[in-house]
Amino acid sequence: MDEILFTAEEGMDKALDFMKHEFSSVRTGKASPALVEGIEVDAYGSVMKLKQLALISTPEPRLIVIQPFDASTLKPIEKAINESKIGITPSVDGKLIRLPVPELSEERRKDLVKTLKNMAEETRVRMRAARRHAMETAKKMQKEGALTEDNLKSAETQIQKLTDKFVADVDAQLVAKEGDIMKI
Repeated sequence: MDEILFTAEEGMDKALDFMKHEFSSVRTGKASPALVEGIEVDAYGSVMKLKQLALISTPEPRLIVIQPFDASTLKPIEKAINESKIGITPSVDGKLIRLPVPELSEERRKDLVKTLKNMAEETRVRMRAARRHAMETAKKMQKEGALTEDNLKSAETQIQKLTDKFVADVDAQLVAKEGDIMKI
């Protein structure tokens, strides 16, 4: 029974971590390296993440500075940023790329909140799938005689409590990120 709970918790934890990572790539009003570090750049004959090709920093609240490790990757990085969906135009300054993060419009903020809500719902769906898998495993064990009826009820209760805890965490993360975005 502990193994069932552990597997369910592990699945839900992975879904939550994935959502947190996705949330970090959603732009708030302030600069964050997470906004660009996942952009894929075509360099050296293969596709690489920007964070593998450059030093990314935020010297000011509304500015991201990208300093490529190799000057030859400057143009491919600029091209990748222009083609990405972050909506920021890069300006090349010698061996640096500067990304001024503009103020978000009210309409854009609302669109970002919708995107966040969709991400949170996808995470909840993954968590419910982990719960369903755990419940099915427990029922199968009960049919095989490995669990008693009382143990099955106890397992179902514990699985549901675990699910409720993780879903509450998703909701809390969503509210916090939504607050970040809607704050002017």
